[in-house]
This record gives sequence, C-alpha cells and structure tokens, in this order.
Amino acid sequence: MRRFEKLTSIRDYIPIKKRESEDKNIGLLVDGPNMLRKEFSLDLDLVKKILSEYGNMRVGKVLLNQYASDKLIEAIVNQGFTPIVVAGDTDVYMAVEAMELIYNPNIDIIALMTRDADFLPIINKAKENGKHTIVIGAEPGFSAALKNAADDAIILKSEEKKPKE
Repeated sequence: MRRFEKLTSIRDYIPIKKRESEDKNIGLLVDGPNMLRKEFSLDLDLVKKILSEYGNMRVGKVLLNQYASDKLIEAIVNQGFTPIVVAGDTDVYMAVEAMELIYNPNIDIIALMTRDADFLPIINKAKENGKHTIVIGAEPGFSAALKNAADDAIILKSEEKKPKE
C-alpha cells in the first residue's frame, strides 16, 4: 500500500495535464510601420507576456519596410522575433504571412498587432477556419471594426515618458 501512496503523491510534483492555455499555439504578426512608432513606444516583451496568458507563441514575425533602421531590426531580433524587411508596402506581405498561419494546423490562435482595418478580411478568414483571433493595437486610430471582429482585442497604452528634472 505504501508504494501506491507514493505513486499518487508524485502527482503533486509532476503535472499530469497542462493548463488549457498552454495547449494553444499562437502565431503573432506585427505591423511594424503602423505599431512600432516613437509616439507609441510599445514594448514587444509586454506583448509576449500578455499573449502567454492565451498560450505559447510559436511564430513571432515583425514586418518592416525598407526604411527600418539597423537598431530597430537588432532590437526585434533581441526580443525573440523574426524581422521581415519588405520593399514597399508591408500590408500585402503581412496578409500572405497571415494566410500561411491560418492554414497551418499547428497554430490555434492568430494574433495581429495592428490598428489597420485593412486586415479585417484576415480576421474573418481565420475565424471561418476555426482559429481564435486576437488583435493588439493602440490608440489613436485603432479600428473599431477590427476590435469588434476579433475574438479578443487588446489595447496597449503607450509608455509615458517622464519629464526630466
């Protein structure tokens, strides 16, 4: 009997079942030119923390235009994201990346970090294909249609800079 008691007590040390949120895989696409602006001063590490409540981020890509600085690209890499530099408009490339995530059977949640209503069809297509959708944006200019279409909308507050004394 004592052996059986020891075996049942091991459950306190080894998780038998993961929490439901840990079972979900997230694909995040960041609209760099729209969201990574000085006036927002948003922190991608904070975005990762917020998304960890929904599941595990398996794909994290930041789309940038050709004007992105080397320092910005380095900072994105250092935060664990994949930078994708696009010549011209990033919206089309982001739509292509989003469609790849939608049809990837290993991704359960599609997260878009943008304020742009142009991505409304992506949210709708993801939901049609059974994906949970999250939009992450900032004010001003966060599309009401985008917020209302997604399963979850997260509004980030920009970090206010303290005046120098």
